[in-house]
Amino acid sequence: MMQLYGALILCVTLSAVCGLKCYSCTVTDPNYCTNIESCSSLFNRCFSVSAKLNGVTMVTKGCLNSLACISPITCCEGDLCNSAIPTGPSAILLLVSSAILKLLF
Repeated sequence: MMQLYGALILCVTLSAVCGLKCYSCTVTDPNYCTNIESCSSLFNRCFSVSAKLNGVTMVTKGCLNSLACISPITCCEGDLCNSAIPTGPSAILLLVSSAILKLLF
């Protein structure tokens, strides 16, 4: 059981050391947002916002500080959390933490 806690702590630590990664783009179709940006230390959230311009809905994604997370901007914590589908390390961390909770409770 201690090894499991050690693995979880290692995953969280490595995620924090490597810095936050967010999808970054301005597109009309969010499925085409594949550019990944490493956020500076000033930014602690990923964001997504959509706006209608001349009848076309534009989606913008990137890095942001939590203080700027106000409506209509949607913010989230964790690597690549501003995609439509959880992917990468954030999805793996979610699965590992779910498995640990299942074992404990």
